[in-house]
Amino acid sequence: MKLKDIVTIATDKKKFQTIEAYSDFCLNYLEFIKTNLQAVIVSMNENHYRFFQYKEDGTYNVTRPINSSLMLSLEQFDSNRKKFINILKNIKSISSKSDKNRQLINNYIYTCQQSIGAALDALPAKKSNTAKKINGDLFERFIRLIILEVGIDVKAGNIAVPVKINGAEAFKMNYQHDLIIKSDDTTKAIGSVKTSSKDRIDKIFIDKFLYNKLTDTNIPHFAIFLNDVQRKGKEGKYSINATFLSGHFKGYTIKLNPLDGVYYFDIRPNMKTDDILKNHIKTFDNFLIQDIWNIIK
Repeated sequence: MKLKDIVTIATDKKKFQTIEAYSDFCLNYLEFIKTNLQAVIVSMNENHYRFFQYKEDGTYNVTRPINSSLMLSLEQFDSNRKKFINILKNIKSISSKSDKNRQLINNYIYTCQQSIGAALDALPAKKSNTAKKINGDLFERFIRLIILEVGIDVKAGNIAVPVKINGAEAFKMNYQHDLIIKSDDTTKAIGSVKTSSKDRIDKIFIDKFLYNKLTDTNIPHFAIFLNDVQRKGKEGKYSINATFLSGHFKGYTIKLNPLDGVYYFDIRPNMKTDDILKNHIKTFDNFLIQDIWNIIK
């Protein structure tokens, strides 16, 4: 498959309606990059990050940072396709909870989504905003499909929040949410799914505060992020820059309200060592294997 064909599929959101469709696309992309890149560039400051540079067919564009410790190879991905689905279908089993299978959950989803993002990076610069929107929408849909696959009722949409004055409903406020998790037709949790927390972290905390204040409830709110790194530097000197605002996150967590779960696929080192961050941020496998089941009990 040629790069133009891969990009055409990546820009058509109708092509991604099932987990299998995401896997098929990823397999085609991994097959393409195995022999058709101009170069694979190593990040100068964190060497496990790579940047793919396309040839003339991709106008020599350089992709977003790819974490080589998470991104599966063509052979690894292809050999684990059936296993990944089996893990999802049997998510409560002891075998699914093994360290190896936990890592596969994170790596498989990361590889699928970064294949889409990197393919969209081949688009001309003038279409970068369109590419970001498509990538974000497809990530949200992918996470919803995965949650549905493990047997949990989830959808995206609006929730009409009644606002009462003197005990009587005066009007409603509509809130748009990426994930609305229900059990027995009751909303159990509300989730945000974003490729990065950049420029979004404040809103997620404030949304929880306002929603629960307006409804006089304590519905759990959680967030799922792909990563928090971006490319910086000039050609020949590319490196990565972290986009996670740890001060904002800790300030809102302590002084406003903590979120009921924050999950990353590409988790940053300070999220594992900082006393506050490590208590509130985990890798995505924790959400899928244990945390979500505790929420919907």
